[in-house]
Amino acid sequence: MKTITSALQIPVAEGLHLRQATLADAPAIFSLIDKNRNFLGKWLPFIAHSKKIADTEAFLKAVTADGNFSDLVFVVLYQGDAVGVIGYKGIDLINLKLEIGYWLIESQQQKGIMVRSCAALVKYAFEQMQMNRVQIKVGVGNTRSNSIPKKLNFTFEGLERDGELLSNGQFHDLEVYSLLRREWETKS
Repeated sequence: MKTITSALQIPVAEGLHLRQATLADAPAIFSLIDKNRNFLGKWLPFIAHSKKIADTEAFLKAVTADGNFSDLVFVVLYQGDAVGVIGYKGIDLINLKLEIGYWLIESQQQKGIMVRSCAALVKYAFEQMQMNRVQIKVGVGNTRSNSIPKKLNFTFEGLERDGELLSNGQFHDLEVYSLLRREWETKS
């Protein structure tokens, strides 16, 4: 695996790139969460627990800490503005697999921002990190989100029953999608 350096930037398209998140991004990320709380909170359990900038700072400290090799988080920058977050979680260097998670503010939906950002992270995972498997989990019924792995030729593997506890206190099933390096190489 190639070394991941600080301030990693991944170009996606004209006016769209991913920049590795830092603690300095906490105010901007929290502002996005706070202004889009109802929209994001329907599918993302952490939204209810992100009540102040300090909560976002704590998250960023954890994912940017020295010795954290299981997460790599990026700010999605569209036309110079932060519009969401995307990243790798559960990076497994032994089994060469990881999961991609993402969110995008409501006003930037349906512009292809997230599908292109996911495609860039898939490419980086396979080419630079030498991963064998990339996974995406999506709440059942979240049609905007589940369209992303479908557009990227991921395989639907099944349901993770009660895979996530939503902020309303209800467990929710997750759709599990995966893409293997050999599949990506033949479809790219």
